[in-house]
Amino acid sequence: MNFPIDIREEAGVRTLHFGSDWIQGAMRIARPWRLELDYTREMMASLLLRNDARFPRNALLIGLGAASLTKFLYRYYPSTKLTVVEIEPRVVAAARQFFKLPDDPLRLNIVIADGSHYIAERNKTYDLILVDGYDADAHPGELNMLPFYQMCRARLNDNGVLAVNLLGRSRGYQASLERIKTAFDERALAFPSCDSGNVIALAATGEKIEAPISELKQQALELKEKTGLNLLPTLTRLEQAKSCPGGILAI
Repeated sequence: MNFPIDIREEAGVRTLHFGSDWIQGAMRIARPWRLELDYTREMMASLLLRNDARFPRNALLIGLGAASLTKFLYRYYPSTKLTVVEIEPRVVAAARQFFKLPDDPLRLNIVIADGSHYIAERNKTYDLILVDGYDADAHPGELNMLPFYQMCRARLNDNGVLAVNLLGRSRGYQASLERIKTAFDERALAFPSCDSGNVIALAATGEKIEAPISELKQQALELKEKTGLNLLPTLTRLEQAKSCPGGILAI
């Protein structure tokens, strides 16, 4: 992969770019563990879907970027084992140098590999899979194909959750969502597009999720108390978009 990696800073926020103005990741320098970008916060809504104190015991993250999701889980979920797959070694080097990527091989395994190949070639399973992989032109490639989503499902434990960052503006996200639904027997939904144009899709395996939004809001309050992350606006947008008939999030 032959693209420049740029690091910029403005108003106390450091950003990662792949040779364009497109932001690939961001960190507020004074609060390096905080999720700075809207879509990264929305991906963490996956944590609300299983009301289990041990969830997630292990997580696979495909795409490192500025390590925002990695650092959040590392800091606030100390019993979770993390595997991060990143295709470009220079991105890992930049995350270590500029974005405070932790160095802890016991809890955090960084793998330089193609995410779609990695997941296809190993049998290890996970409670949570987070997919946020794009090239310099904002193309996800094989990470947005049906075989990849089917492989994600095969690599989830029973009662596992998948969260995918889809880009909503360029060609629309509906075809991507349909592929995820096909792989997960229709057990998927997309959040309304956030301001950046990103759309977060969630899918689940195992026991059916039928959670009243009011109950999720209570869990969101507990998550906010634990981590400072406020998902209440996300749940309100979900409610307003009528994605949850009868006020029930069902996957």
